[in-house]
Amino acid sequence: MIPVNSILAIVFLPLLAAIVAGLGNRMLGNTVAKSITTGALFLSCALSWPVFLSFVSGTAHEHVTPVLLWMQSGSLTIDWALRVDTLTAIMLVVITTVSALVHLYSWGYMEEDPDQPRFFAYLSLFTFAMLMLVTADNLVQMFFGWEGVGLASYLLIGFWFRKPSASAAAIKAFVVNRVGDLGFMLGIFGTYLVFGTVSIPEILQAAPSMAGTTIGFLGSRWDVMTILCILLFIGAMGKSAQLGLHTWLPDAMEGPTPVSALIHAATMVTAGVFMVCRLSPMFATSETAMTVVTYVGAATCFFAATIGTTQWDIKRVIAYSTCSQLGYMFVAAGVGAPGAAMFHLFTHAFFKALLFLGAGSVIHAMHHEQDMRYYGGLRKHIPLTYWAMMAGTLAITGVGIVDVFGFAGFYSKDSILEAAYASGTSAGMFGFWAGITAALLTSFYSWRLVFLTFHGKPRWDQSEHIQHAVHDVHGHGDHDAPAHEGHDDHDHAHHDAHGDGTAGYHPHESPLPMLVPLGVLTLGAIFTGFVFHHSFISEGEGHFWQNAIAFSEHTLHAMHEVPLWVKWAPFAVMITGLLIAWNNYLRNPKAPAAFVEQFSVVHKFVFNKWYFDELYNFLFVRPAFWLGKVFWKQGDVGLIDRFGPNGAAWLVARTAGVAQKVQTGYLYSYALIMLLGLVAAISWVMVG
Repeated sequence: MIPVNSILAIVFLPLLAAIVAGLGNRMLGNTVAKSITTGALFLSCALSWPVFLSFVSGTAHEHVTPVLLWMQSGSLTIDWALRVDTLTAIMLVVITTVSALVHLYSWGYMEEDPDQPRFFAYLSLFTFAMLMLVTADNLVQMFFGWEGVGLASYLLIGFWFRKPSASAAAIKAFVVNRVGDLGFMLGIFGTYLVFGTVSIPEILQAAPSMAGTTIGFLGSRWDVMTILCILLFIGAMGKSAQLGLHTWLPDAMEGPTPVSALIHAATMVTAGVFMVCRLSPMFATSETAMTVVTYVGAATCFFAATIGTTQWDIKRVIAYSTCSQLGYMFVAAGVGAPGAAMFHLFTHAFFKALLFLGAGSVIHAMHHEQDMRYYGGLRKHIPLTYWAMMAGTLAITGVGIVDVFGFAGFYSKDSILEAAYASGTSAGMFGFWAGITAALLTSFYSWRLVFLTFHGKPRWDQSEHIQHAVHDVHGHGDHDAPAHEGHDDHDHAHHDAHGDGTAGYHPHESPLPMLVPLGVLTLGAIFTGFVFHHSFISEGEGHFWQNAIAFSEHTLHAMHEVPLWVKWAPFAVMITGLLIAWNNYLRNPKAPAAFVEQFSVVHKFVFNKWYFDELYNFLFVRPAFWLGKVFWKQGDVGLIDRFGPNGAAWLVARTAGVAQKVQTGYLYSYALIMLLGLVAAISWVMVG
């Protein structure tokens, strides 16, 4: 039995902390605000793990905790209740663990920022919204949390609001997610129309009986469940940055690095995956919807991996990696293996948060320089960060030996590829080969990041940003000058110009509050796959999931019977990607430039992110600005203002001018006007 008070505390402690820190702000001071929010998150985390482990051991069962009657309108009744089952327990652990570690990490990373209470309040508010989403017992409550994380992400991405690029990224994330959310809302409305309820258990119970039903629209008959599932999936595409609605995710790296780790690696972007897995009994009723999910996930998986191979910004490489890994999760959900999707979500949270926080440690050491071309040779200067990043790289590339031991990604990503192959469908095979290709590219760009950052010769003296930072430390710089382009004036690191590094600069290891989360996440990247893979993807997983998801029995059985070459293929492409990266960035550093010169058109296409931003700018942004300008200039100013406020003001002024001439002050003038008025009145009566 799960204690009710534990569930309430897990969900509402972050909200309480956010309110206290947000309203108290600078009156509380940095230390008090950070202590309250961080303490609340660690307490929520401590309460979440026993809940998760009780489901792993089979001693806990699905439980719903009523909070209050939320809304009632006619036959529609919406309760606010906290639903806890295996699926929720996984998300509780992921959210609270990563959030607690990010809170602690931010003590060091944001140490010199003047708005720390606001930052920590935003972090806790985001965490509460995400917890609301995953504990939802109905679709309206899920949508409330869905929009809450959208709001909190907007605030966090644009936290440095004086930085134009951060403000633009926050607006872009907000707008693109609204496109997906429109689909999600229509899906919720349609679901209520069809099922007469928004209660998730009632919908999932009734879903099989709706399979094959159709509805008339525009003279044709359409499959009801296909329409509903695709609309809901559009919402997932926006939140989880799938191909077409992905453009906001890389730009969101303009926010502080802890934000990148919390929102865009482990929690918010996985909300779409969670939603599809939560509603998997609905999706299972429509083969078309499952096929769409698989193809979109596979295309995203490949597309994002190609872009990751060309980027120079260390955070953007990891951001596109996130986009690619989310594609893997949707492939698993689409082929009827949501357990494998949730397993990869679980392991991915640890190693991707580790990679982001490790990248933040590198950026911190390099005076917030994010261009990997200005790194090199950092292995000896920040060894703890190096080994943490190595663990994350080994996990994401899927290093391991079949039936012996592997890092986290070895178990979860390989299970997705095996499920895709085992599904036996054309969509599944497309997902398998796209996933294998993406695994090759993932290995290449991940080891490329490691080699450019930690190995080779130092290239720090080429960075204008670092030179400016060292110059300022020696007391010769203008501290009131604008910050270096692409970096906020609040975003400063500790400076240490007394070492013997290049150009008088010596990279330094991060402070303890940043290193402790790296250590914990390193353990997760190493062991979570090995420890929990039997629970998530074994043939007896029905005991673990307790009907929390709907999975294909055929796929589940067949994925354990795939040919040996399918099991070893991910390992082979991982080694291939590693060797290519080693050859190009350590053995023969001139090779990449020669490749780019030879395939300049392809490289330019991929480096510019397949020109999606330019295409959207041409199709949507520029027409929207043009239309807005038309409404403003011709509609608002030219029509409404002209005949409205401005017209009325003109008429009053002209009338007042005429009336002013009548007001002469002479008695005979007034007598004449009165006489004329009297004559006019008598004439009107006589004519009438």
